[in-house]
Amino acid sequence: MHINEILKKPEGRRLEFKETIPTQLGLPKTVIAFANDAGGEIYIGVRDNPREAVGLPEDKLVELEEQIGDIIYDCCYPVILPDISFVRVEDKYLIKIIIYRGNMPPYFLKEKGKTNGTYNRIGSANRLADASMIEELERKKRNISFDSELAFDKPAAELDINEFKSFFHEKTGEELNTQSLKKLELIKEYQGIFYPTNALILFSDDELRNSHFYFAKVECARFKGIGTEEFIDQKSIRCNIALQAEEAYNFVLRHIDKGAFVEGVYTQSRWEYPVKALREVIRNAIVHRDYSLAGKDIKVAIYDDMIEVTSPGLLPPSIDYDAMEDRQSDARNRVIAPVFKLLGIIDQWGNGLKLIADELKAYPEIEFRWKEAGLSFQVQFIKKNYKEEIVLRQELGQELGQELGQELGQELGQELGQERKEKTIFTLILVKLQQKSLSRSELAKALGLKTISGHLNRTIAKLQEHGLIDFTIPDKPNHPDQKFRITERGIVFIQLVEK
Repeated sequence: MHINEILKKPEGRRLEFKETIPTQLGLPKTVIAFANDAGGEIYIGVRDNPREAVGLPEDKLVELEEQIGDIIYDCCYPVILPDISFVRVEDKYLIKIIIYRGNMPPYFLKEKGKTNGTYNRIGSANRLADASMIEELERKKRNISFDSELAFDKPAAELDINEFKSFFHEKTGEELNTQSLKKLELIKEYQGIFYPTNALILFSDDELRNSHFYFAKVECARFKGIGTEEFIDQKSIRCNIALQAEEAYNFVLRHIDKGAFVEGVYTQSRWEYPVKALREVIRNAIVHRDYSLAGKDIKVAIYDDMIEVTSPGLLPPSIDYDAMEDRQSDARNRVIAPVFKLLGIIDQWGNGLKLIADELKAYPEIEFRWKEAGLSFQVQFIKKNYKEEIVLRQELGQELGQELGQELGQELGQELGQERKEKTIFTLILVKLQQKSLSRSELAKALGLKTISGHLNRTIAKLQEHGLIDFTIPDKPNHPDQKFRITERGIVFIQLVEK
């Protein structure tokens, strides 16, 4: 990439700009963070805000190069060997420092030691690594993965894997016996006893999975609008990881539209989002998430304007989502990934990103974005035409107002637009009350709720506010025989929803 293009890029995981050589430990921290992660480039002689190449004195370049080399050698351990060169931008000179991903992590500040001097690169910041991060760096040095480590809490023979065995046989036609478990590295022998690896615990239905990996779940939510203030539906998927992807995918399918269009003389159906790409992203989130990060779960969030999937753990250094057409493969979980491949949950190595890229070509109205947010990797499928849908909802509101013979606000128009797209408890209450008047507890029972939830109470209040329902005893709200009934406005609303 040409230097002028690099200067336009924001600072990030692999790029940093410095106006001058940082004093104290600023430079070594960045060098260590790059070496512990994906490597990176540092450009000295560049002001960051506003971004401008201010340059360095030409007659001082060699001296500065030696100074940089000395700082890195004196402050960093193990030894980090930078690649230092000079870059010219018009009449100004910059120093370019390339730090390669190290093969002896963790790297740390000599004077601070490993515990207090190890840094990771999180976005554009250098963060002091905690104990779990240092352990992960130690695993990288030993070329092992977290899912391959043994769990000594109980022998493998005592672990509850019956459901996983059945699922494995159903998908592969093979029995999951001691020999195959050993071959797949799901169990390992230690002092004459076979113990499960972390991977087998994650595939199991044993109590150990809930105690050790309580966070190894997928939280799904369908939010109302484009914020997280109110949700329409939610589900916490806590089953073993072999089953999570399909459950999360089915949750998404329940909350997106499938429309019909005519192509030639045939009527074709088409989802509003590229569902094959969505399924691949969800599968990747489960297969490649960092299970060593305690307290973090996968999140699948559906909004009016996009679907967002967030997975714990940064993108592996060798994977580049900007080059999705290339066949790329790098498994963080070296035991889990081959098992998922055997089960048919993931495709051939390196095909996943290309599959996503290929399907997105048929969805020009969907924008695909990805980013690393903190210690998580996030993918978004964004509707480019969402503003047009907002205009449509406003028109629906006007239509509703005309039907009811009065002006109505945009909010009720948005409710109508949402309910036409996907019926929620908002419409279901009206449908139940159209049949007969019901009390609050009777409504909860009719809707299949175990208790009168806060969500039910809020929805009832909103329906009353819009005049779609009212009390059967209006002058005595707290009467013991009080019930709710649908109004004429509510009946018209249902008719427009079904229109």
